[in-house]
Amino acid sequence: MHGNARLTPLGRLTLVMRIEAGSPAAHVAEEMGISRSTAYKWWNRWLTEGVDGLVDRPSVARSHPHKTAPALEAAIAELRRTLKLGPLRIAARLGVPASTVHRVLVRLGMNRLAWMDRPTGEVIRRIATTRPGELVHVDVKKLGRIPADGGWRFRGNAFEGRYSRKRKVGYSYVHSAIDGHTRLAYSEVLADEKGVTAGAFWQRARSFFAGYDIEVEAVLTDNGCCYKRAFDAVLDGIEHRRTRPRRPQTNGKVERFNRTLLDEWAYVRPYASDDERIAALDEWLHLYNHHRHHTALGGPPITRVHNAAGQHT
Repeated sequence: MHGNARLTPLGRLTLVMRIEAGSPAAHVAEEMGISRSTAYKWWNRWLTEGVDGLVDRPSVARSHPHKTAPALEAAIAELRRTLKLGPLRIAARLGVPASTVHRVLVRLGMNRLAWMDRPTGEVIRRIATTRPGELVHVDVKKLGRIPADGGWRFRGNAFEGRYSRKRKVGYSYVHSAIDGHTRLAYSEVLADEKGVTAGAFWQRARSFFAGYDIEVEAVLTDNGCCYKRAFDAVLDGIEHRRTRPRRPQTNGKVERFNRTLLDEWAYVRPYASDDERIAALDEWLHLYNHHRHHTALGGPPITRVHNAAGQHT
């Protein structure tokens, strides 16, 4: 049903009820701003199929006589999987148009090499969620600390060469949790990535999501040491899923969030100290959650959050 359709399924039911009550179909059609043929179409469907007939039918063809043969599709997939060839080179080997190869690769979800595991050729399926809290992605990003005097980013490369290389300032650890459906994110800069630290972070992250009426059902982490016993002990019935070994793409939503975090917060400008950078995190998170346009969502994450303050669902 297109956006300008005169009749919704409820409107169609109203149409047939008026006709069934004795009003002429032509008169009802004029009253509802549709053609006579449309009125009779829905009336006839009502007579033959009942309520089920008032629902839009799929526009997909019943048969596809010109669809690529299964054997050819399998050959295209095999060349893509084993040799990582593009459409032009596959087409040259098999003697078919490159456009046909491209359509097959799109249909099989193999048109982007980035979506494939390079060693095995296995297609990496994205995890799709349908509601807030269904799956929260959790990860840690190690981040070099900023010296008290600002370091070379703040004072320039000449300062780095003369003074900074001998100093060891260590690392901070950015713990992040992002809801797979809404992309609502919560992060903290902590001193380490131990299990107790990760567990305490998760408890605060869960409270953050609860503040938006998001009840977390499952958590996805990698197989890091910090996501073992101490982390599981605080999940309180929440399912803990782990990525397959050497498959960071499975946790791609938080991995992509980490990149955005570094580009738009950690390294977006020189900071005079580590404390100054940490202090800027909360402001950036608010910008990310409430104002920054997210390409995959068509708006900021808050637009997908149910029952949030100022939001209507």
